[in-house]
Amino acid sequence: MAKRLCGKEEEEEEEEEVMAGGAGELGKPLGATAEERKPAKRKQSNAKETQQGRKEEKPQRGKSKRAVRKTDGRQNARKRKAQEDDGHPAKEKKKRKEEEHGKDKANVKEERWKWWEEEKHDDGVKWHQLEHKGPYFAPPYCPLPEGVNFYYGGKCMKLSLPAEEVATFYAKMLDHEYTAKKVFQNNFFNDWIKEMTPVERKKIKELGKCDFTEIHKYFVDKYEAQKALPKEEKQAERIQEEYGYCIIDGHREKIGNFKTEPPGLFRGRGDHPKMGMLKKRVMPEDVIINCSKDSKIPQPPPGHAWKEVRCDNTVTWLASWTENIQGSIKYIMLNPSSKLKGEKDWQKYETARQLKGVVEKIRAQYRADWKSKEMKKRQRSVALYFIDRLALRAGNEKEEGETADTVGCCSLRVEHITLHPRLDGQENVVEFDFLGKDCIRYYNKVPVEKQVFKNLQLFMENKEPGDDLFDRLSTTSLNKHLQDLMEGLTAKVFRTYNASITLQEQLEALTDEDDNVAAKLLSYNRANRAVAILCNHQRATPKTFEKSMQNLQAKIDAKKKQLKEAKAGLQKAKADHKAKKDVKSKAAVEKKKKMVEKAEEQLTKLRLQATDREENKQIALGTSKLNYLDPRISVAWCKRFGVPIEKIYNKTQREKFAWAIAMADEDFEF
Repeated sequence: MAKRLCGKEEEEEEEEEVMAGGAGELGKPLGATAEERKPAKRKQSNAKETQQGRKEEKPQRGKSKRAVRKTDGRQNARKRKAQEDDGHPAKEKKKRKEEEHGKDKANVKEERWKWWEEEKHDDGVKWHQLEHKGPYFAPPYCPLPEGVNFYYGGKCMKLSLPAEEVATFYAKMLDHEYTAKKVFQNNFFNDWIKEMTPVERKKIKELGKCDFTEIHKYFVDKYEAQKALPKEEKQAERIQEEYGYCIIDGHREKIGNFKTEPPGLFRGRGDHPKMGMLKKRVMPEDVIINCSKDSKIPQPPPGHAWKEVRCDNTVTWLASWTENIQGSIKYIMLNPSSKLKGEKDWQKYETARQLKGVVEKIRAQYRADWKSKEMKKRQRSVALYFIDRLALRAGNEKEEGETADTVGCCSLRVEHITLHPRLDGQENVVEFDFLGKDCIRYYNKVPVEKQVFKNLQLFMENKEPGDDLFDRLSTTSLNKHLQDLMEGLTAKVFRTYNASITLQEQLEALTDEDDNVAAKLLSYNRANRAVAILCNHQRATPKTFEKSMQNLQAKIDAKKKQLKEAKAGLQKAKADHKAKKDVKSKAAVEKKKKMVEKAEEQLTKLRLQATDREENKQIALGTSKLNYLDPRISVAWCKRFGVPIEKIYNKTQREKFAWAIAMADEDFEF
């Protein structure tokens, strides 16, 4: 299945964008250079010479020599000031910079493409003109320096460059939990052997006898040394400027991830059976370029050629290639803040809003089909109930052994569910346990309607654990049925609809308009968490969680102490005012009151942060917030309850959802 180019995982970190046009001027001193100061010095010298000459002149009648010199000095100072203001190079340079900076700011505003205000065409054409530089390829391998050795069986062994490069991939990960997993070790060793020379293959037989310690230490030291050096930003900016932008329909748009993935070892998510396999270097010969016919075709690196050059304006990708681990297609696409991405998001949420108008009719239909005489209809209706109620994915058909044993709703097997007529005080409970997308375990115990429970008992009759639960249903037939129910309807549309409607309902239920911003944000994250749980967006507890919680608790304890001292100070001030009853002591009481209030507010905020972190330690809020929740719901909530949008979306996310921020007012309803 085709999927987007995987870069760094999207986190809640702000991205610094390189602005075109004023980059070179920022941070430079505005004062004049030594050369620019020379004319001023010459003027001062000339002035001194003039004054020296005047000493020899006779004084004016009625004035002393001293008075005359004083008057002339003031006049000359005024003259010099006027000359400097009028033609001083430093003044002119500063003025010029200010004018250019103003122009740059104006240009930035003019270049902001408000595509959502333009007329939309539904002809399937994504662009008319597209020009770009192609992908930026990972640099070639740099051999290890002398003195950094690999050992086998305790003996130093020089590896060929291909084998050495792959060895460095493993060495870099020695302190990672992956290298302790047997599957990872076996997959790595099998792929590493393929990169060795025949002589190396004869010698290296066991991974356990390999010693990568020196190589690992070399990269750790190198990383620490690089951290200590000042950042080489100019090189990164140059690469970003050259490869990180494209021209689409006359507009300069930022590209999402313009770099090909470097070679390395595949990790996967969860317990992926292919972890440890070698991700091979992407070469120009693997890459398909997509651009317009009238554009300048990107030049491949010297000595190489593209696999193919296409001019397909019905797709949104700029370049693509097939990765070697799972055979999936990776793409270079535009930045999430671009028109193409924004339009796709907008359409996704509009389709989900259309479902809102027909969802009750669809639910009535699948409930009626629970008692259908056709087994196919019964299975389809129960599967649709799970997709709607539990936000399960439909599941993609794949050949046996093609990828990891991940399943969706249509591909569930008998072994993936357990039926409990009664469990924990609830009736008709279905226990799910299977690997979902990206090998993330889905485990849930859900009470279902009685007829659904009866149908599941029927579907499981006379079947083995490895048999399909819905043996009369396929993803293809389910998708066709969904299209018949509503144009554009898919299982993902159900997920988007249920996620967005859940957020809206939870926000209405949890938000108190009298709360402060910190408490409102806690309510927002709780509403978001309800969605993340619905969509099974889990994560492992971060390694730094305990330490960060200890640091936060230390801040809470310090703030408690500060509050206690502030309250003691207030009591003392009140006693002092009671004795003196003057204006000064009264002002002291008011000042101490404000200190107490501020400390209480800060303590409350810290406690809310601690609660929020604890509740979200195993839940990934970002996936649902960025992919399944209509951003207009969040924007409207912020506007209605006076919460700064910056508290919900960081800079990068605000650029991604600029269309929603511009469109939604406080009365928007999904």
